[in-house]
Parts: sequence; structure tokens; C-alpha cells
Amino acid sequence: MSAQLLGVEREQGICVLRLSRPEKLNAISAAMECALGEALASDAVRTSACVVVSGEGRAFSAGADIGEFEDRSPEDVLRYYRETGGVYEELAALPQPTIAAIHGYCLGGALELALALDFRIADETAVFGFPEVGLGILASSGGVHRATRLLGPARAKELMLLGERFGAEEARAAGVVTEVVPAGQALPRALKLAQRLAALPPDAVTVTKQAIDAAAHSPREAALLIERLAYAALAQTQAAREAASGFGR
Repeated sequence: MSAQLLGVEREQGICVLRLSRPEKLNAISAAMECALGEALASDAVRTSACVVVSGEGRAFSAGADIGEFEDRSPEDVLRYYRETGGVYEELAALPQPTIAAIHGYCLGGALELALALDFRIADETAVFGFPEVGLGILASSGGVHRATRLLGPARAKELMLLGERFGAEEARAAGVVTEVVPAGQALPRALKLAQRLAALPPDAVTVTKQAIDAAAHSPREAALLIERLAYAALAQTQAAREAASGFGR
């Protein structure tokens, strides 16, 4: 893993992944995606109770490194998704809660990365946007799917087709971010939230996260079955039994 591109810090069960290419405003290159994929497979992430993603320097990330997209053939694009482009789905599939701590620019591929996480904490300097259509492409790292699911088709079309940038408060109003905090406080707030999540019974957290994700794509009957089966499994865990035996004492 390239320490120059991604910092990995672990403390008290929380793993912080820090995009580290500040001279390029943390533009996401294939090499950075590779480093991120390696980190997701590491013990530091796999054994953590919560994962926080942040950016070094003046921005979370200005987005994908557009210079790498020049003169790509269809075969090159297919190879990209096989090799490093799937890391956004790997992030989304992590069993533990994930949090983006956002400051400064969070554009294009960086916003797609943030949308792949469970929570997004933005400070008041954050600037968001989907510039892809203006570049003749589209947000193809899960961005169209997640923005449509999160915001609805009309709002997703407005943000993606017009490509206008928007600030932290507008992002919160639209449902893009969970919370807005003062400048410089995104990471401290994300870590505080991570500590709360890490203190919860891990099996209940993981299964609830997965049930919510499944329910978002399932018919009502399937979603109800998923949550009932999940409850039946969780009710037999030691954490649930201890909580039930101690309730009301």
C-alpha cells in the first residue's frame, strides 16, 4: 500500500482512512483506488468496529483524476472496473458502519465515494457537485444509482444534468449529508459518532445495516421477512440475552 496516497490509522476499534494526495487536492487516481482496496482487505479495517474516510489538506477530494481517462478504449474501461473501479462497491459492502468526514471540495468521484458510505459529516466549507455530464461522461461509480435512490429521480437529474456546485447546508437539505458542523470539525465529529457506533453490539449493528440496505431494494413482503429472520438470529446472541436479562432491574 502506498503511504503517499492513503493513510491508515487505527485507534480504539476505529479505523481512519485518509486520502493523501494533497498537492492534487486528493484527486482519486487508479493507484489511490488500489491503495484503498488493499486497505479494505487489511486487518486494520476488517477487525474495526467503524471506518472513517477523510481527506488530507484543503479538501476531502476534488474527484477522479481526469487525466487518467484520456484515450481510454472500451476495453480499458472494462479493465478499470475489473481492477480498481470496483472499490466503491467494496466500501459500500463493508459490514461495519462507515462515515465520510468532508471538508472543502467533494466533487464527482469523491462524492460518489462519500455516497457509498453510511454517514456523511460535512463542515461548512464543503462544496459538492457532479461535473461528469459537462465532461461528456456520467457518474459511473455507483453515483447515478445512489443519488437516485437517496434523492429521488427529479433531484438527481437536477444535480447531475445541470452540474451546479452546492454547499453544505444545501447538501443537508437535500439529504446528501447527515450533519453540518463548523469548519475544521468534520473529522472530530465523525470520530465521536464512530465511538458511539463502536460501543453498540457489533452483530446488531452489522445485521441492521445489512437489513436496511436489503430493504431499500426489496418488496414489502421480502423486507418484512428479512427483518423478522434477522431478529430471530439476533435474539439468540449473547448481547441480546444479556440485555434482556438485565432489562428492568
